[in-house]
Amino acid sequence: MPSNPEISPHRAAPANWTPDMPLVSIKDVHKSFGKLEVLRGVSLDVKKGEVVCIIGPSGSGKSTLIRCINGLNDIQKGSILVEGQEVNDPKLDKLALRKKVGIVFQQYNLFPHKTALENVMMAPVKVLKEPRREVEERARALIAKVRLSGKEDVYPGHLSGGQQQRVAIARSLAMRPDVMLFDEVTAALDPETVKEVLLTIKELAAEGMTCILVTHEMGFAREVADHVYFTDRGVIVEHGPPEELFTKAKDERTQRFLSQIF
Repeated sequence: MPSNPEISPHRAAPANWTPDMPLVSIKDVHKSFGKLEVLRGVSLDVKKGEVVCIIGPSGSGKSTLIRCINGLNDIQKGSILVEGQEVNDPKLDKLALRKKVGIVFQQYNLFPHKTALENVMMAPVKVLKEPRREVEERARALIAKVRLSGKEDVYPGHLSGGQQQRVAIARSLAMRPDVMLFDEVTAALDPETVKEVLLTIKELAAEGMTCILVTHEMGFAREVADHVYFTDRGVIVEHGPPEELFTKAKDERTQRFLSQIF
């Protein structure tokens, strides 16, 4: 087992992919729900170890894009590659994809009848059929990593929202993904607990975990992101390093959006 419990073990990647290439590559992605076109030609690349934040008004397609990366939503046009593998290839094993691409949602979706430890252990044991003893060791290390030592045997109903969200992060990390997706993970939390979750994500990023975050926490994005993308009406309007985007935005839509926050 790796010394860092959130780092994935070696997995074979396609022969045409090398670590110097983007870990996630999105090209001209279109996604519609019925007649509603939610993504209208989105393209972006995320390198290994990079932290990318996606910002923008509600309804701009941010969460849909995250779900497309994980294969939870299919696309009508374009390409999404994860380590050189096409996410929308009908032959792709979705379980293999989701071992590589972890996702944490706004709602924690923990099993209420399972303890924190059991929630973290469930997928590796039940889905991956990994040895329970090995998984438990990894799960305890991850619970400690998200600063919840002593809460292993506590049920979700007795944890705060921030604590439940950190269990959800540990649960996703238990699959040892290569990239983590965070979909507005602080949106349902009280202001007092937001910092706990953001600190956990910040620590993961500092350790080299590739992260793609949909967030309304502009201060956090400015602090941790390597690159920020501003979306509106299903397109990427503007993007750049956080200091550049937040202080020297060129597009009027970006300027208007940021002026409502800062």
